[in-house]
Amino acid sequence: MTTATTPDRRFCVAPMMDWTDRHCRAFHRVMTRHALLYTEMATSAAVTHGDVARLIGFDPAEHPVALQLGGSDPDELAQAARTGADLGYCEINLNVGCPSDRVQSGKFGACLMREPELVADCLQAMREKAAIPVTLKCRTGVDDQEPRDALPDLLSRVKSRGITTAVIHARKAWLKGLSPKENRSIPPLDHALVHAMKSAFPDMEIILNGGLETLESGLEAQGNLDGIMLGRAAYHTPWQLADVDGAVYGSPNPVTSPEAAVTAYLPYIAQQLDQGVRLHSITRHMLGLFHGRPGARQWRRILSENAVKDGAGIEVVMTALAATQPALASV
Repeated sequence: MTTATTPDRRFCVAPMMDWTDRHCRAFHRVMTRHALLYTEMATSAAVTHGDVARLIGFDPAEHPVALQLGGSDPDELAQAARTGADLGYCEINLNVGCPSDRVQSGKFGACLMREPELVADCLQAMREKAAIPVTLKCRTGVDDQEPRDALPDLLSRVKSRGITTAVIHARKAWLKGLSPKENRSIPPLDHALVHAMKSAFPDMEIILNGGLETLESGLEAQGNLDGIMLGRAAYHTPWQLADVDGAVYGSPNPVTSPEAAVTAYLPYIAQQLDQGVRLHSITRHMLGLFHGRPGARQWRRILSENAVKDGAGIEVVMTALAATQPALASV
């Protein structure tokens, strides 16, 4: 296996089903050149047997971008990982954290926390086929597992197969009785356990996920860890991504205002509209851009009410953007 360049994971935006599609990633990339972005989870079966371009196609301008896979068959995951590597992703990540019923019924996601040796087999098979880094995203445990036993056991097994990076959502998952939404908030956070894993596995790269509401709070919580991953906070309040390059990577921030971010994104919107993409599919990811700023309500309302209409074009975005300007002028 050839050695691929290791992505810089000091700041990552989490893979989120139905949210981090290619339009979302293109939008986030306008605000940060360096953050590692992740796809929605794609099942290995879908990638192996389905329309690869539709499922996991991406634009090279999204880089650095990683593909997250879900599955539990080592051979199938290996084939899907090879496909992702051949497409040009910079990392393949295995989902061992999603608690949804649909994922459980397919025997992947968080339920794999109960089968650490199978997880290790899957990751080894993926690593042998994909000439790029292969990583793990997991919970601290599930159901009645004791996280202080289950998590180090999992990390020890995958490390023995050559896996050197783990993104840890610092909560257990309850597979029965809690919805996926409740599993993001009800099980208590245990950042201390994630920090303990870095001490126990100092030569592994450990990324903290879970309960990080802002870039600032995430950096405060990072401590001895190698990086942080924001999920819904990055999605709902995306403007904070514009501070990532300066705060984390010591590079100039690529845009200086939400208005500038919209302007920078307009060529992408126009290109996608020309290809037949509906405006709402693009702008739904932009609704939180002005969160907490003048004009936020007008921005959301105009996009929400008009982008869904047949034939909606870039003029809807321009109208929404113009609606924020009187609010700015009155401050």
